Amino acid sequence: MKLHYFPLSGHAHRAHLFLSLLGVDHDVVMVDLANGAHKSPEFLKLNPFGQVPVLEDGDVVISDSIAIMTYIAKKLGATNWLPEDAKGAAKVQKWLSVAAGQIAFDVCAARRITVFNAPFNADEVITRAHAILALIDDELTGNDWIALDHPTIADVALYSYIANAPEGNVDLAAYANVRAWLNRVEALPGFVPFEQTAAGLRAAV
Repeated sequence: MKLHYFPLSGHAHRAHLFLSLLGVDHDVVMVDLANGAHKSPEFLKLNPFGQVPVLEDGDVVISDSIAIMTYIAKKLGATNWLPEDAKGAAKVQKWLSVAAGQIAFDVCAARRITVFNAPFNADEVITRAHAILALIDDELTGNDWIALDHPTIADVALYSYIANAPEGNVDLAAYANVRAWLNRVEALPGFVPFEQTAAGLRAAV
């Protein structure tokens, strides 16, 4: 397998992290986003949206990080990570939707301002980021994992941007449950860290 990847992309990281957690042998192919490699004709043949990550598995090409995790879990029969039963699958899907929604548009957006100079209103996205983090912190009260009693792709989908939220000036100090959960994810066998930048709250660290 080949994973087309950019080290500062949380979407790319979550795909790489899941492959590593499952021990899937794969080559990481760096995509030079800074110089527009994701908009080249060759890359657009793989993903017309011009985004990373993209997974190549023989003649199968999967774009979108959540789709990649779903593909890997289904291909390997990893029902502990993506359950087959209706109730378990629904619980996981709820948090995948949060990862694609509030996390992407709030926590991730705040980080995009400081790391990529995205033209968002910092006060607005940081306020919204704290709202979803408070909700997640409440959900983790008495629970080790976000969806079920063991780690699932929901935890992987949420991890990357929450872990690097301080880069977007989103302080995690108030969220003890979230910070403990981050530590549990990082203790999983096969964990690979998300590259950090000296941005936001980390600029003075």
